[in-house]
Amino acid sequence: MVYSKQQKMTNAIIFIILCIGAVFMILPLLWMISTSFKNREAVFALPPEWIPKDFQFAKYVEIWTAGPLMSGIINSLIVAITVTVIGTLTSSLAAFAFAKMRFPMKNQIFLLLLSSMMIPYPAVMISQFIMFSGWEWVDTLLPLIVPGLFGNVVMIFFLRQYLYSIPNAIIEAAKIDGTSYFGIYARIIVPLIKPAIAAQLILWFMGIWNDYLPPILYLNSPEIQTLQLVIANFNASYAIQSDYPLIMAASVVSLLPILIIFLIFQRQIIESVAISGVKG
Repeated sequence: MVYSKQQKMTNAIIFIILCIGAVFMILPLLWMISTSFKNREAVFALPPEWIPKDFQFAKYVEIWTAGPLMSGIINSLIVAITVTVIGTLTSSLAAFAFAKMRFPMKNQIFLLLLSSMMIPYPAVMISQFIMFSGWEWVDTLLPLIVPGLFGNVVMIFFLRQYLYSIPNAIIEAAKIDGTSYFGIYARIIVPLIKPAIAAQLILWFMGIWNDYLPPILYLNSPEIQTLQLVIANFNASYAIQSDYPLIMAASVVSLLPILIIFLIFQRQIIESVAISGVKG
């Protein structure tokens, strides 16, 4: 493809703007990592030290005794893995039903489901808290796990759009052969949409891992808190003491699982989103 001079200039400007935006986005991350290896005095040094003169690893040892960091990681893993595994199953089943099955008022029900996305969580959190409090679920992980087991509206929409790329003739042929709907789902649908399921599962896992508002509403006991609450407590306790290296070290540890997952699966995430957008 041959680009004109104007197109080349436009692409160059866009590239420069994106590079500037990328720098502004990555600078806080680099500062967090750099600060985690400093002592307290180096944090406030002028001019700022982006690369510490003397790398300190003591804070990465101290964070495990400064607060319930390990229990926070375990609790976050319990919530994230349980919700994403079971919720992905129910979401993919719902997407299959909305995309390939016929039942009365299918489109109306789907639109009603999508309309729930327009309701912000703060609008329902008080009534939801009263309901879970009546069930004695407060200060347990159940309010964070149970709602997600029934699926994710964004994932249902995404997978439904992806499923439209699969010819209906395949489904009809399987039905003629006597395959049940669940058999069609397990043997045909899942293998075909596996990249999309993997991408959405990863994105959902990242969202749950970083979630803060529902945990702070329902979790009070330190031993039951998720990782993000533990990090917030670190900030409240040690910011007063100006112990920013310890706070940043804990933040780096909380970031590592998400960063590793994204770096490993970034190609699947980008490709599945692009394919879904084109075929939807």
